[in-house]
Amino acid sequence: MKNTSLRSDGFLTGCTIAAVLVTVVALAEWPAQAAATASHLFEWSTRSFGALVQVLAFGCVLACLALAFSKYGNVRLGEDKPEYSTLSWIFMFICAGMGSSTMYWGVMEWVYYYQTPGLNIASGSRDALEYSISYSFFHWGLSAWAIYALPSLAMAYHFHVRKNKGLNLASIVEAITGFRASGPVGRVVDLIFLLTMFGALTVSIALTASTLTRGLASLTGVPDTFTTQLVIIVGVSILFSLSAYVGIDGGMQRLSHMVCWGALLLAAVVFVIGPTQFTGNNIVNGLGRMLQDYVHMSLFTDPAGDGSFSRSWTVFYWLWWVSYSPGVAMFVARVSKGRKIREVIMALLLGGSVGCWFFFGALESYSMHQFLSGAIDVPRILKEHGGEEAVQILLNAMPAGQFFLGVYLAIMVVFLAAHVDAVAYAVAATTTRNLREGEDPTPTSRVFWCVMLTLVPLAMLFTKASLETMKTAVVLTAIPFLAILAIKLFGLFRWLSQDYGNIPAHLIESSTMPPPHAKPASPDRDAGSKQAAIAE
Repeated sequence: MKNTSLRSDGFLTGCTIAAVLVTVVALAEWPAQAAATASHLFEWSTRSFGALVQVLAFGCVLACLALAFSKYGNVRLGEDKPEYSTLSWIFMFICAGMGSSTMYWGVMEWVYYYQTPGLNIASGSRDALEYSISYSFFHWGLSAWAIYALPSLAMAYHFHVRKNKGLNLASIVEAITGFRASGPVGRVVDLIFLLTMFGALTVSIALTASTLTRGLASLTGVPDTFTTQLVIIVGVSILFSLSAYVGIDGGMQRLSHMVCWGALLLAAVVFVIGPTQFTGNNIVNGLGRMLQDYVHMSLFTDPAGDGSFSRSWTVFYWLWWVSYSPGVAMFVARVSKGRKIREVIMALLLGGSVGCWFFFGALESYSMHQFLSGAIDVPRILKEHGGEEAVQILLNAMPAGQFFLGVYLAIMVVFLAAHVDAVAYAVAATTTRNLREGEDPTPTSRVFWCVMLTLVPLAMLFTKASLETMKTAVVLTAIPFLAILAIKLFGLFRWLSQDYGNIPAHLIESSTMPPPHAKPASPDRDAGSKQAAIAE
């Protein structure tokens, strides 16, 4: 039965649009002052919260493993069978959780770590080179996906098991704390989420647009200017707006298959036609060093030094993943009905990590080999001309280089469309009142937010903001969400204890009944189910 009471939340929509427009105007009018302020705020925030964020990320991994291998791992998120195949399911939340800038980082990230390595390793040394890929595996591996897994489980449990109304942050905070979603606290929570999603997308869209324009300039001779970047973003906006209008089944599911198969196929081809032996050895060695030093890398704060590496990269990355986690949680909850808690954890931690390790391992190893062989001085190009220039030079150096560059750019475009589609869904769900299980925000609402989400990144590109300024947008919007994340985790474990604490593991595994504290379905949905059964 269609819920005719769905309508947009005018207060949240208005406040978010106002905040976005103020940010855009400030960036355009006072770019130098904005950059200086961003640098100061990044320094202060990462120093103040850095150690806490690192402990939180490490704790998420431990909590995920404990939950997966406990009896609670057998809890099923809803009584129905899974709506999507396992492969489609994994592909969709990978696209929801990874920005299109992954295509850029997959080629270039090792260079940043080689020039400014962690663990107090000497810059430009052999250890710096070997640990560069290990840090890529670390920042895109278990800790990152654990940051997604726990809030996703909390949202899915709230929505599918407890049967609480509302697929937004305020609704789950109300269910846990008692503060009304429509009250002041609920409004602030949802507003924080909306602003967090805008901050999270800044780096992804801006890096993607600049990489696309540089690549197109190489392929077609189109000038690499802001106008070209604007045209590209508008064009991609049309693509993901169409996907958002079509919906998850017809749009997001198809885009996610295109992106994931395309990215994996690209990495596989680079692995085969590139320096295969070096790539295989580099991946194995990188994983070994990462696993060997996992605890040290997780908790490395450099107390005797200034901690710049940890703050600039590890803390930034964890906050970037934290900033995406509320939106990813809503999306994972939407597509994970009928899955067990253990399935969600293993799919996120293993599916997400292994996919990233293969993609980064293949592309970064090719880039590193070009540097080691003396063919392309990637660090020098990054320093003098920017990473976007290095990407197109590296891809053009492959056999049929122009073709590979074109494929790479095409995958990046679809990746951006799928990713923004997922984020727009989460934002639209937050600004839609009375959303119930089985319902989605209106297509018009999703398209509107697809367009709005591009404004801040466009302002960054217009002012030629540095990567550090973009990173500040992520950090500042993510920090307030740390408290909300803690509330969600507290609620998840409290619910599990209340609902299943006294039930043996074998009964949880065999049970298809909702827990004793779950809310009953609404009369409207019961009536609809009965009518459907009679019709059958």
